[in-house]
Amino acid sequence: MPNQTVSVRLKPETLKQLDALAQAMQRPRAWLMAYAIERYVATEAWQVATIQQAVDELAQGRADLLDHTEMTTWLASWGTEQETDAPPYA
Repeated sequence: MPNQTVSVRLKPETLKQLDALAQAMQRPRAWLMAYAIERYVATEAWQVATIQQAVDELAQGRADLLDHTEMTTWLASWGTEQETDAPPYA
């Protein structure tokens, strides 16, 4: 399928930064916008899929959970004389 054109409204300061970045990268503004959107969509899709996987594992009783207090207590002990071993599932 060929690329399709979309319209985006940007704040003037964002457009100015985009133009400066495109010039520094020696790329057209449209290329940089498409590249940024593609990266954003890929990252967000990965995050949503990973969260959904964790939710599914929790619903199926397959998730190993760690109490927040246990984790913060362990992290606070790092670098101290009373440093503790990692709690299970950390």
